[in-house]
Amino acid sequence: MQSLLILGRQPALGLAELESLFGMGAVHPVERSAALLDIDSSDVDFDRLGGSIKLASVLTVLDTTDWRKVEDYLLKSSPKHAEQLPEGKMQLGLSVYGLRVTTQHIMATGLSLKKVIKQTGRSVRLTPNKELELNSASVIHNNLTGPTGWELLFVRSGNQTIVGQTVRVQDINSYTVRDRDRPKRDTRVGMLPPKLAQIIINLAVSKSDITKGVYLLDPFCGTGVVLQEASLMSIDVYGTDIEPRMVEYTDENMMWLLKQPESPVRRPPEYDDDPSWRYFKVEVGDATTHNWLPMPSVVASETYLGKPFTAVPGNEVLNQTASDCNLIIKKFLGNIRTQLPRGARLCLAIPAWQIGRGQFKHLQLLDSLREVGYNRISFEHARDSELIYFREDQIVARELLILEKL
Repeated sequence: MQSLLILGRQPALGLAELESLFGMGAVHPVERSAALLDIDSSDVDFDRLGGSIKLASVLTVLDTTDWRKVEDYLLKSSPKHAEQLPEGKMQLGLSVYGLRVTTQHIMATGLSLKKVIKQTGRSVRLTPNKELELNSASVIHNNLTGPTGWELLFVRSGNQTIVGQTVRVQDINSYTVRDRDRPKRDTRVGMLPPKLAQIIINLAVSKSDITKGVYLLDPFCGTGVVLQEASLMSIDVYGTDIEPRMVEYTDENMMWLLKQPESPVRRPPEYDDDPSWRYFKVEVGDATTHNWLPMPSVVASETYLGKPFTAVPGNEVLNQTASDCNLIIKKFLGNIRTQLPRGARLCLAIPAWQIGRGQFKHLQLLDSLREVGYNRISFEHARDSELIYFREDQIVARELLILEKL
């Protein structure tokens, strides 16, 4: 059985994440927006994926991209499916990726589909399309992944159309809580999105079935976003930061996470009134000189990104900022190399500066990684140059660097 994943705003990040977790051979990119995975959807731990926004079961593959023929297939096959759903009002939605069709055509198809389903005696509500695809908020609001929900995905794959049924959608409400409701946040040090933290962790851990036994280190832990997301994956975590204030923030945020419904950790009853109890380790430490004990097995971190910029700075300022970042990160890599086992894997979000539309200034150390003692891991389904998280109006971007200690 195959599953179908709809990728996020930067598809290359999602593809690299899937390849890291499931292996190159199990991942099959579909156009630019999706990927087939040689794993049944019920076996995909969707909650840990930061780079995919929808997970679907593959229902069929049609040998056409003509929307009229797709519609004919739907009108013939849908009544039988509707009969198999539990009793209650059916919630219907359609999302289209890569096919030549308008929102008006999609809505017309949806109304025709609603009509033939109603003829079976089912009550149906159609979710309206403002765009070709329904967003996560719309899927959640209209309960399209519930027992009587039915969001159908139509994804172009060459001369074929993959038809899938959404079974999971990215929980945007949970992301918002974990991002904005944490007791401690600091805009001055940047705010790592939880989705990106998940991607960084998955690129570091590298296998979907490995969580127990992994001891993950974030040596630039900031307010603890990487640590919180790794904890939600049941990974043991260890964080350090050069600033005592950030260590305090991380500690408070991690203890807050303990109280959230999705937390896999529960405080033992005997420690209810003991503020010293912790399910994580966090301490003050300069990443360029610190000695981490015990030794971590993987490293996942957003490193020092330098000064924030709201406009492209002059060459002198930019070069100095890049030089400062390069020195700190290179020193860190040299320090931690002596403490990691051979083959240990790291995923670091390092700075890159957008100096023009789609043009970036990179750190010099990228050209001398083997001299520092590391091999850069590349992916079949995503180029190194695509592994940069940014928005069009941002100057400082995050370049994902996946390394293996030589």
